[in-house]
Amino acid sequence: MVQTIEPINRVAFQLGSIHIYWYGIIIASGALLGLLLAMREGRRLKLPADTFTDLILYAAPIAVISARIYYVAFEWGYYSKHPGEIIAIWNGGIAIYGALIGAVLTTIVYCKLRHLSFWKVADVAAPSVILGQAIGRWGNFINQEAHGGPTTRAALEHMHLPDFIVNQMLINGTYYIPTFLYESVWNIIGFILLLVIRRVVRLKSGELFMTYVVWYAIGRSYIEGLRTDSLMLGPLRVSQWLAVVLIIVGIVLIAYWRIFQKNRPHYGEQTQH
Repeated sequence: MVQTIEPINRVAFQLGSIHIYWYGIIIASGALLGLLLAMREGRRLKLPADTFTDLILYAAPIAVISARIYYVAFEWGYYSKHPGEIIAIWNGGIAIYGALIGAVLTTIVYCKLRHLSFWKVADVAAPSVILGQAIGRWGNFINQEAHGGPTTRAALEHMHLPDFIVNQMLINGTYYIPTFLYESVWNIIGFILLLVIRRVVRLKSGELFMTYVVWYAIGRSYIEGLRTDSLMLGPLRVSQWLAVVLIIVGIVLIAYWRIFQKNRPHYGEQTQH
């Protein structure tokens, strides 16, 4: 018989009648830390001081909205019957690929208007984005979502996980694989990798960002296959197919720049907008 364990309360605290959720706090913390890192590197590369503070004011809300639209679109069978829940993002249900699409499109427009190189800004932002994703996955942990299939407590304890993680993986009487943790760890490794290669490898403009895209997509393509809550398009897991496309595009772009654009500026240098 599985013991009864109370999950972590999704509400961090209340301000009167307003509930402040851990999910939002964690997502905001990841975004703030990423912003500080991008600002520091941006100063080193002589980008305008307000580049990332201004950009996040536009990109953050658009990313959240596009992430929710993406998620709702692929779960329309449910939300068409529960339209009142479409805006309830505090209960989870945002898709990272939707957020990335919204953020990238916002950054392209922003850079055009500010006469900045998109690739230079994207390269600087890449480590911040993947770090934010690593932190953000802990919001899924609090909400008991983005998990894998059923498992046992013994199997989780065999992974030497702390009790607070094992206990939170008990959902409606069943233990689940903590795929949120797999992705968080993968992203932390990717964050360290990006920091290292931007210092020790002579990268061309855009290559750091595309390395992030390929690294994230490789991890996501595998981890998605373990999850039980994948967004589906017919029989297909949307995130896996999109990951494959991104891996191919990233590798092809890097190869093209290396082979056919010998004079392409390097990391941190100005290139075409």
